[in-house]
Amino acid sequence: MEYVYFEGKIVPEDEAKISIKTNSFHYGTAIFEGIRAYYDKETDKMWGLFFREHYERLFQNMKVLNMKIEESVEELVEITKELIKKNNIKSDIYIRPIVYFSDLKISPKLVGYTSKIAIYTYPLGDYIDVNEGIKAIVSSWTRLNDNMIPPRLKVAGAYVNSAFSKTEAIMAGADEAIVLNKNGYVSEGSAENIFIVRDGKLITPPVSDDILEGITRNAIITIAQDLGYQVIERHIARTELYIADEVFFCGTGAQVSPVIEIDNRKIGDGKPGKITKEIQNVYFDAVRGKVDKYKHWIIPIE
Repeated sequence: MEYVYFEGKIVPEDEAKISIKTNSFHYGTAIFEGIRAYYDKETDKMWGLFFREHYERLFQNMKVLNMKIEESVEELVEITKELIKKNNIKSDIYIRPIVYFSDLKISPKLVGYTSKIAIYTYPLGDYIDVNEGIKAIVSSWTRLNDNMIPPRLKVAGAYVNSAFSKTEAIMAGADEAIVLNKNGYVSEGSAENIFIVRDGKLITPPVSDDILEGITRNAIITIAQDLGYQVIERHIARTELYIADEVFFCGTGAQVSPVIEIDNRKIGDGKPGKITKEIQNVYFDAVRGKVDKYKHWIIPIE
């Protein structure tokens, strides 16, 4: 039996039900997070990754949508730990908190409603390939911008934009999409931040280019700099993707995923790049508690 957090308590999943009249169900006005916990078989330990940071971002997102819940960041961290223990999963886990307007009313507004949070977990290995590398296309769909539906928010309705680009990629025989913003610059993947490598330097779009303020992105910047690489935040033009030495996606779900082909053009030699693999190795060790300098990123689930 799986357990979830719903309406203030941990309950069996089949008891967590909302009405078809629930407001956010109709208008996509829900805020969510994607969080991971990693299981280390060698030590039989489970490590929660960036729990506090994800819940802090959740609260920032809620502020934009005028949402308030009873639980605090600290309480949600502890609730999530308890939920993981209750479900007793011995594998890598994905955690999905979602805040929604629970009122049974029809009106697309962000005031006068009650907000509630639900949390569930499920086993999740690699969301997209992290070993052999993936193929991507530049999508014909334009990224949302801050004056439409802010991409810095993980708001449910915004992910129709992601679904369009991801579906286009799959139907074109690729694995993922790269989306441009309204100015024609590279923004991100369908649901991942993006980095390119040129001449030994890492380049990634700035937050102002309509990207999610990625927590994993920040971690990758830290790892790269600690390894001695320069990281530059600037606009990236579409054709710069084609001539990059390396390209990779990153995110809670994506982790660190090499891109080996874009629009039928090989990236570098068509294999995961040296710098990408170097960053990958450090990241995967860090999330399982094997890198002392990054121990503050994780918390033990015990």
